[in-house]
Amino acid sequence: MYARRKYGFWMTFNWSKKPFIYGFIYATLVAIIFYFTKKYTHIDLSLPWQPVSVLGITVAFYLGFKNNSSYDRTWEARKIWGGIVNSSRSFGVAVVSFIEGENEDAIKKQLIYRHIAWLTALRYQLRLSKPWEHVEDRVHALYTPTICEEYFGNLDAELMHFIPQEELTAYKSKSNIAAQILATQGQVLQDLYNKNYFNDFRHIELFALLKSFYDEQGRSERIKNFPFPRQYASVAVWTTLIFSILMPFGIIDIFQEVRNALFWLAVPFSALLIWIFFLMEKIGDYSENPFEGTYNDIPITSISRSIEIDLREMINDVNIPKPIQEINGFLM
Repeated sequence: MYARRKYGFWMTFNWSKKPFIYGFIYATLVAIIFYFTKKYTHIDLSLPWQPVSVLGITVAFYLGFKNNSSYDRTWEARKIWGGIVNSSRSFGVAVVSFIEGENEDAIKKQLIYRHIAWLTALRYQLRLSKPWEHVEDRVHALYTPTICEEYFGNLDAELMHFIPQEELTAYKSKSNIAAQILATQGQVLQDLYNKNYFNDFRHIELFALLKSFYDEQGRSERIKNFPFPRQYASVAVWTTLIFSILMPFGIIDIFQEVRNALFWLAVPFSALLIWIFFLMEKIGDYSENPFEGTYNDIPITSISRSIEIDLREMINDVNIPKPIQEINGFLM
């Protein structure tokens, strides 16, 4: 997530400059061919602007639909993690308030730490690479976030701070570590209930919170594992490309009545329109996947750290980390 007030113009342009450069070159070639063809053969290669503009309006409507749908995915992901924040705080308060008995402080700490381990495993799993994501931008793109998590890189080291080594080892053979951590949490809560650390009502409340974590994880995985339908994403690219190919011929139809050097303004105008349409397409494209670890990610690392701070303060823990700070304007 970009955390500053707005993207700068040059930052935006550099991110999306290729369509402008290619459009400028293409429009220049079209203008040169038109100019010399009309001058020496009197053949007019321009297209009437009206049908081209109708095509442009159609493409703009389609891009608007795609961008709205992409935004819905991003906003839904943010709402899911907002729910995780609320439920996590409720879980922390319930653990601190409900559990009473021998070694209760150690038990509370164990439950809180295991919940933080679940958050850690979940955010790593959500940033696993998928074929439809912009994985190359994690490393190679200018202005890219410098925080990038690889599932098998640092996960074990982070989890070791929150769960015992033997428990971590038991998870290694599992395909979904986050789900297994919640399953272990449920077993521990059942054992504590059997040992009379809390009553029936409190047991039900704690399991209701556990269920909400499963629900939010499932919603996150739905967005992560099911891409924006490829037919919609692909059509947006190809219709924008078709319009961009035809559009310089329509712009020339407008500018050919100018009989001096102003005719060549058709070139930058064409390049500008091509850039704007592809910029709209690219914005939608980069908003489809809110957990891919690039420009427009939901800041789940920062959110997880905020939850960790809240929960550890509830049990008066020590060595509590600081909130995540932005890097190059990006908060991950």
